[in-house]
Amino acid sequence: MTELSKKARIVGFFYLLLAIAGPVRLLYVPGKLFVHGDGEATSANILAHETLFRLGIGADLFGAVILVYLALAFYRLFKDVDQYQAVVLVIVGGVLPSALYFVNTVNDAAALALVNGADYLDVFSEPQRHALARFFLDLHYLLVVSAEVLWGLWLFPVAILTLKSGFLPKFLGWWLILNGLCYLALSFTGVFMPPYADTLSNYTFPFQFGELAFVAWLLIFGARKSWRAAPA
Repeated sequence: MTELSKKARIVGFFYLLLAIAGPVRLLYVPGKLFVHGDGEATSANILAHETLFRLGIGADLFGAVILVYLALAFYRLFKDVDQYQAVVLVIVGGVLPSALYFVNTVNDAAALALVNGADYLDVFSEPQRHALARFFLDLHYLLVVSAEVLWGLWLFPVAILTLKSGFLPKFLGWWLILNGLCYLALSFTGVFMPPYADTLSNYTFPFQFGELAFVAWLLIFGARKSWRAAPA
């Protein structure tokens, strides 16, 4: 295995870890515990399955750490291709979203404290605690919607570097651009037209396999200097 392929597979490994951890809090926990429009039922589910909810918090913390290592692995792989774009990738794809992951765990921790009904929260009635818990869970969701901007923007330097690299196929770069545009569209819709967010997600879903294709390629094929680079 060449040094270049080794670096590519390290990127693929960290990316795979992120792809495994990310959906835990983003999809699995809400699907199991959250009841749309019913804060009391949601609180009851969290209380009954507190370990699962805490697993979601842990997944966010794990993802925050992995993002930093992933961004640095990307930098090692692409710094000789275009150092400026590699630095943009580290900031937009590593530093900023990682910080948001850490911050968002506070919203879940607040919701959990309200559900558990700590003594110092006795000033709130039980319905008020349920409502406040749902409020913090909604804040968590809104922060995720905002973070989708970064999820989209960081794919553009990854795509540019892939196109210019000469050691990865160009179709992956174009697919990543489409993937990034989908994230931006989903974020815009979630902020300004929430009722249409789920509908748009159904249409953009196929394009969002770009990241998975990229990860699979890195893990299986690594990188090799046999792909013609796009002109700078």
